[in-house]
Amino acid sequence: MGPRGRATSGGGRGGFGALISFAAGRRTKWLVLAVWVIVAGITGPFGGRLPSVEKNDQSSFLPASAQSTQALELQKRFFGKNQPIPAVVVFRRADGLTRSDYRKVTQDRQAVAKLGTRGIGAPSPPVPSRDGKALLFTVPVKASSDDPSVLQNAVSAIRRTVEKDTGGLAVAVTGPAGFTSDLVEVFGGIDTKLLFATALVVAALLLLTYRSPFLWLLPLVSVGLAEGVSQAVYYGLAGAGVTISGQTAGLATVLLFGAGTDYALLLVARYREELRRHEDRHEAMAYALRQAGPAILASAGTVTIGLLCLLASELNNNRGLGPVGAAAVLLALLAMLTALPALLLVLGRGVFWPYVPRYGTPSREEAGVFFRLGRTISARKRFVWVTTAVVLAILAFGLVRLDTGLTPQQGFRGKVDSVEGQKLLAKSYPAGASAPATVVVRPADRAREVREAARKVGDISRIGPIEKRGGVARFDVTLASGPYSQKSFGAVKELREKLGKINGVEAYVGGTTAQQLDTRQAAARDSEVIVPLVLLVVLVILGLLLRSVVAPVILIATVILSFAAALGVSVVVFESLFGFPGIDPSLPLLAFVFLVALGVDYNIFLVARAREEAGRHGTREGMLRALAVTGGVITSAGIVLAATFSVLGVLPLVVLTEIGFIVAFGVLLDTLVVRSVLVPAIVMDAGKRFWWPSKPEKSG
Repeated sequence: MGPRGRATSGGGRGGFGALISFAAGRRTKWLVLAVWVIVAGITGPFGGRLPSVEKNDQSSFLPASAQSTQALELQKRFFGKNQPIPAVVVFRRADGLTRSDYRKVTQDRQAVAKLGTRGIGAPSPPVPSRDGKALLFTVPVKASSDDPSVLQNAVSAIRRTVEKDTGGLAVAVTGPAGFTSDLVEVFGGIDTKLLFATALVVAALLLLTYRSPFLWLLPLVSVGLAEGVSQAVYYGLAGAGVTISGQTAGLATVLLFGAGTDYALLLVARYREELRRHEDRHEAMAYALRQAGPAILASAGTVTIGLLCLLASELNNNRGLGPVGAAAVLLALLAMLTALPALLLVLGRGVFWPYVPRYGTPSREEAGVFFRLGRTISARKRFVWVTTAVVLAILAFGLVRLDTGLTPQQGFRGKVDSVEGQKLLAKSYPAGASAPATVVVRPADRAREVREAARKVGDISRIGPIEKRGGVARFDVTLASGPYSQKSFGAVKELREKLGKINGVEAYVGGTTAQQLDTRQAAARDSEVIVPLVLLVVLVILGLLLRSVVAPVILIATVILSFAAALGVSVVVFESLFGFPGIDPSLPLLAFVFLVALGVDYNIFLVARAREEAGRHGTREGMLRALAVTGGVITSAGIVLAATFSVLGVLPLVVLTEIGFIVAFGVLLDTLVVRSVLVPAIVMDAGKRFWWPSKPEKSG
């Protein structure tokens, strides 16, 4: 009766104790499942509306303080709430345009003008290139950011019109409208694609892990319930003003499945262990929740608070990922601590068939591979951790090749019409003609002075006429280089610097190039602020959990080293193997938040169990036992999480492929090397000093 008494006495205090009683109760398990089904049914219709509130245009990601945002705001006096977005239609023949080409351009322009499709304005007159090989005209598309389908439908209608009967003439639709439409199309259906791909990967890995025809379904059903509710929660967050993009929603889906499956693996492993010690499955579940629950709670809390640090971001899409990702993790946690235990209790021990854990049978972990690995590490612990740390530091040397210069134009995998159009345009026109910068001036009567100052800036091809309205003036500036080139960024910086020196004038430089520049500057600032904030938060959580000063510092150091190694290797792989021209400016920060939070997760599971065992067996033996009993399940969890994030590679966007690879590789590196080798070796070498100032040891 010893194990039973231990399981049923002191069922925890406060909310967690009540949660255990609710989830593991004999009479409440059916109620738990009923509540989840009812909530999922009620919230389901709201989740279906999520795509309608997603924002994927770059301007919606920028802070209100950015110059390009202020320029957009002032231009509402000219265009109203919805400023026209130019679609640039380019026609080019490499050996020179023919008479029939000129006729086609004229006919196509007239056909576009007569389309009558919502949002399409009057096309500009055709503009011939100096080399006689190309013609282009611009079509203003007036579309609300709240309804991306208007822009998509307008661009699609233009493309269908101009790409018929080309007769060898190269034709493409580019410009800001073309790029935005292609981006929205990529994100269209992203939730569904990722959901099915992720569910398939998780199902396959759970089947391999459990080797049971039934057990793998339970975590999948539980995480599926959480996913159904999550879509409605994201929709509610969007209604509350949180910026949610297709990328944000996709990352949240992957995070929910990955974190949820991890928590399921850890809980099921402890439940299986306790079924051998308790005859009654309800007592076994109560004890499993009581022992594994705090570590799972601490893990989820670390990831949640780490993600909420993104609220300090200036970029709206990063700031939106904070509460959305936190909601995903918390829903995954709630499902795994309530729905999954209820399902396991309803179906009984038989759900583990054919490897049913029988009461009184011995555990085999202490004869397993991780116990033997622990013995090997223990024999040469200092040599092991020093060598491992040096190898990780060498892998981090790839960071010297880090290039965060990936542009939206380079962000698509495969051929995209807007990218091909920009290439056509750059062969015969100033590359910046597809997306001119815009200067907005207040007061309007100083616009001529500002325009003259702008002429003195280098890398400018043409300056357009001045328009005035409501005390504000504007004019376009065509840059000689491409809208996302370093020369164009330099030109915008120089333009802002010169115009900022004119006394008594407010001059804001906006447009596509300015927006991208502001995005890069905001991303750099976010890294400087959020990285130390995340480290501080995680350090405090670890200190409170382990009641130690030394342990959190060591664990944080191992995670930082692991992150640097993962990013260093990824940089080399992206450049040498994948052929990517760089990485997205916000990628290092997102990778850091994910890998630090998730990497600390596995250290929490291992070290929390080591502390529990150290109280009975001492630190060295406690770590051996902790590694033996958690090694297999944590490794399985790491593989599942890595595979889940790698699913992002199914989408044709470079940035999502990069995020998926970095997180997947980083999680595997952390699971197989840092948590399995480096941390155990350091803990064994440090001994009881690792826990200072607390003293969990009673012996050894």
